[in-house]
Amino acid sequence: MIIPPYLLLSLLVGAIYGSLFFLWRGKKLLDLAIYLVAGIVGFVAGQVIGNMVGLEIWQIGPLHTIEATMTSWLALFLAHWLKV
Repeated sequence: MIIPPYLLLSLLVGAIYGSLFFLWRGKKLLDLAIYLVAGIVGFVAGQVIGNMVGLEIWQIGPLHTIEATMTSWLALFLAHWLKV
């Protein structure tokens, strides 16, 4: 099974956002795991929203960077606010 490059990029960028958020607001090692999951899930949710809306601004192939980035950071702030 070959993973399309944009899916691999989605996982990578979501993990980078989660890691950056951990460096900024994280305290425990458990926070890293939570923020990694929140970043990746938020990025994938943003990709789905981008596909539904159909806005084609700053795309990398089929990857909706703006929608996915905004949703990823929203998920990270929500996870921090809820103190999951």
